[in-house]
Amino acid sequence: MNGRVKVLVVDDHEIVREGIRMVLAADPELEVVGVASSGEEAIEMVRELSPGVVLMDIGMPGLSGFEATRRIREANPDVHVVALTVHDSEGYVFQMLKAGATGYVVKRAPSEDVISAVKRANVGEAVLHPSVAKLVIKDYLARVASGEETSFDSLSDREREILKLIAEGQTNREIAETLFLSIKTVQAHRGNLMRKLGMHDRTELVKYAIRKGIIGLDEA
Repeated sequence: MNGRVKVLVVDDHEIVREGIRMVLAADPELEVVGVASSGEEAIEMVRELSPGVVLMDIGMPGLSGFEATRRIREANPDVHVVALTVHDSEGYVFQMLKAGATGYVVKRAPSEDVISAVKRANVGEAVLHPSVAKLVIKDYLARVASGEETSFDSLSDREREILKLIAEGQTNREIAETLFLSIKTVQAHRGNLMRKLGMHDRTELVKYAIRKGIIGLDEA
């Protein structure tokens, strides 16, 4: 058995998969054990090949990179997933980290950065591309300054439950039916949670729920 890092590359574009595979294969410390074109295929190949690191695209038809990452990490906690994507907006970053990704690298990064990310992830290090790290730090500082961190802690379990359903698009009536509550009770909880969070409409709640990992981008 060699000591090389076993890597699985996941991307729905063949030319991108092959390009990444060639970059990684040129490093003697890495071994590309497979390439997958979808989230579903990635889950199956992880089961069959037991890679140390999975380089995961996010925007794929069918099962998204978010959900594929979540399932892979739940079933294989020793496998590290690094997002390799064109997206660097905060919603994508936080959802991927929430799903269990060890790192997040953008596709415009130099080849040596991708190789370094794989090696670092393999030993359990958190890896964030500089532009992504800035987003994470900026968001954290903004949430601390605004009191968002403590605001979330102040929500009751029921309020968090209703927040999720509101963000998913349910009306007060639908939430009442889902949770077996009266509409008035739902309205009261809704008013309380919006007051605690300092928010005034569903759009603000959806953005907040995505940042907190309460819902995914595909649920908004």
